[in-house]
Parts: sequence; structure tokens; C-alpha cells
Amino acid sequence: MSELSQANRIYCVGLKGVGMTGLAQLLQAQGKEVWGSDTAEKFFTDEVLRHSHIECLEGFSATHLERKIDIIIRSTAYDESNIEVKTALDKKIPVITYPEALGEFTRERRSVAVAGSHGKTTTSALLAHVLKIANLSPSALVGSNVPQFQGNALAGPGDIFVFEADEYQNKFKYFSPQIIVLTSIDWDHPDFFATREEYFTAFVEFLKKLPPDGFVVACYDNEDVKRAVAQAGLKPEQIVSYGLQNGFWQMLRMWLDEGRWHFSVNKGEEFCGDFWLRLIGSHNVSNALAVVACASRLGVDFEFIRQGLASFEGTSRRLEIKGKLTNGVTVIDDYAHHPAEIIASLKAVRNFYPYKTIRCIFQPHTFSRTKAFLPDFAKAFTEADEVVILETYASAREQGGGVNAENLASEVTKNHSKVSYQSDIAKTAEYLISTAGRSDVVITMGAGDVWQVGEELIKKFGKVTGSEY
Repeated sequence: MSELSQANRIYCVGLKGVGMTGLAQLLQAQGKEVWGSDTAEKFFTDEVLRHSHIECLEGFSATHLERKIDIIIRSTAYDESNIEVKTALDKKIPVITYPEALGEFTRERRSVAVAGSHGKTTTSALLAHVLKIANLSPSALVGSNVPQFQGNALAGPGDIFVFEADEYQNKFKYFSPQIIVLTSIDWDHPDFFATREEYFTAFVEFLKKLPPDGFVVACYDNEDVKRAVAQAGLKPEQIVSYGLQNGFWQMLRMWLDEGRWHFSVNKGEEFCGDFWLRLIGSHNVSNALAVVACASRLGVDFEFIRQGLASFEGTSRRLEIKGKLTNGVTVIDDYAHHPAEIIASLKAVRNFYPYKTIRCIFQPHTFSRTKAFLPDFAKAFTEADEVVILETYASAREQGGGVNAENLASEVTKNHSKVSYQSDIAKTAEYLISTAGRSDVVITMGAGDVWQVGEELIKKFGKVTGSEY
């Protein structure tokens, strides 16, 4: 047995992190006592922890470790330079990282790893929701708030564990899934994966970890996914391919009706029926198709799948409608921070609001990503009528970079007629408060705190309607 499975009193350093909060909920459901610490900054996870009665101490202090602790789980954002981690090591308290702890869960259950450069959060949440509707009582850990889960985790008694498998820092090496859903491979995290091929290889090695009776649900619309599956040397019966255009599971047609995306599905030559989603965007239809294919392979009846897709309300910060305001403006928030994600999200919004003025407020995330993908970022905003670039939301691992937000704004200007740079959130909110009108859709976009711009608009004007499309 591992130290984690034997531990009864578990302390988490960096408890407010999305993954750490979800893991704490899962450990608590096993009857373990879980608490921890983090910064005073507020996140959605503060409310999740409060609702779950999981104590989070503010700040880091050696005095926090005076209670009896069996093991410490630390976020990868904190190493031996953190006073609590250092004190634990000095006291000989076992310390493991978050991905190591998550890896323990993947070995204890029938684990479904949802991996890929894009779509992990929506796909993992949607799959877990469908399995719950099918009465399989899954456990799940998702990388964002899922309102229907009242947090970002499910702790069910069933044997299936759905988790969002993050590739950053090659966390893949800690996981032992029986099933992998692979949505896409599109080079990212250049601060860790120096080249496109290094990034690609991490996915190939992850696929090789599948056991002989395991399988991958792979998006064959993505050429690198097809290439990775081929290089992993899997048997034909281990490959479940899907796609809007390519794959054994395939979308036949897709149409929008009364704010809902409907789509028809074929499994080979077999017609499987029509399905519908509350979510917008063809990329979300692709995510839903992955869920249809995976759930069906797990033995879930189509009627349960259909009910699950139709009742799923989405996740926070993924094309999340924050509301229509009293001044007529619609506010949307989205996590997109990679050029491919920006393109997909703006295309979805444009298709849904063809006659509106789309004003995109984008906050770059990390200097290294902005520098590596600058030419792609420059061309990613064509569906927006206006682009406002905020200051870069930097990683704690970066002190600066060769390309800043003003450089990005200058590059976007080469492909777009209305682009501006704003130095901070308050000034951006003031600008929109004074200029936004009834025909506008304001979409805040990025992995940092750009969502606060939308919150300021909501505070100023108030909402007429909530999160329904």
C-alpha cells in the first residue's frame, strides 16, 4: 500500500488550486481528514472548500504543521523554498506532489484520462455527467468549476474515475489510465516543451501506457492525434476513432435550433440517432462526439447519453454566458489562451451572434507562449469586431519575456482594423462602461484574471438574464 492510501490526516500546500481542491474532495469522501493552506487571493475554489467543510489556512507558516500530519501533498507551484514544504522535510513528514497523488487514484480505479491540448475540461465534465446520468456513479476531477457538480469533483461509489490529464510538466508520467480520450495535439507550454516534437512525444509515451485491455478514444480530425496513435503501436481493437469529418464515429450533420446545437451520429455504417447540446460551437460538438463514443464503448445506452448531453449546463470560463445586462450588452467569459482556442471560441460566438458587434478583451497568458506563437496570435482574432489586449498574465515561473502585450497588440493590428492596448483591468472596464452598447457582445478571454472586466460591467449595469444562451 502507498503512503497516501495509508494516510488518514492529509495536509495540502496550495489547496486552492483547482486540481488540489478536487483531490481534497475525493480524499475527504474516503473518510480522510484533509486541510491545507494557500494565499489570501480569492478563487472559485474558496467557496467549494467552504461548502465541503475543508479548512484552508491563509498564508504559509511553519506553525501550520504543528498538528499531526500523516502526509503532505504539495502543488507543483511550491517546492522546497516554501516554508511549509521545507519544514515538512525537516520534520521527516512524507511529501508528495499533486500529480503523484492523482496518479495513486488512477491506479485504484478504472480510470479515464481526458487528454489533449484543447477541450479537456468540457469533455471530462460532460463525460462524467453522462456516466452519472447513466447511474454508474463515477468519481471525477475536472479543471474548472462545474455548477452541476457544485465544484470541480464528483465522489461516486462506482469504479470509474474520469480525470482531466494535464500534459504540462509531463504529468502524464504519473498517471496509469485504462482509457484515454485524446481530443487534440497542438503544441503548447513552450516554457516546458521546447519543441513541437517534444510535446508530441509526451502524448505518444502516454498512449503507450495503456494496458492490453485498455483503449483510446481519438479525434481523427487532428492529424497529430492520428500520428500519435499510429506511433504508439496500439492494436486495432484498442482504437476508437471519432471526428466531425474523420473517424469510425462521425458527425453526419449539425444544425442550430432555438439556441441548441443538434447533431446526427453514425458509428461506421450504423445510424445512432440525433443528439443536442446547450453548448455552442462546432468544437463542442466534437467534444460531445468523443463522449458519445467513449460512453457507448463503456456500455452506456444511447438514451442515457442523449439525456446527459441535453442536460449538461457547461463549465465555468468555457464560453460561459455571464448574462445580458440592462444596457443590452451580453457578457461572455472564456478560458481560451492558445491561438487555436481563440479561433474556435470567436467562431462559435460569431455563428451564434451573427449580427452583433463582438468586442474581444484578451489577456495573454505567459510571455513564453506569446513569444512562441506570436504569428498565430496575430491572425487569431479575425471574427472579432474589436480587440483589446490587456497586460500579460505572467506565470510565477517567468520574470519576463522577449514579447509583451504591447508587442502582441502591434502584431494583431497588422491583421485587424480595430485593436488597442490597455494596461490594466480597471481602465479596460471603464472604457467598456463608457462605450458598450445594445448591439455589443463583450467576450473576456484568457487564462488569467481577465474575467474581472466582465464582473465590473455586471456590477455597473446589472443583469436582465443569466447564463442561458
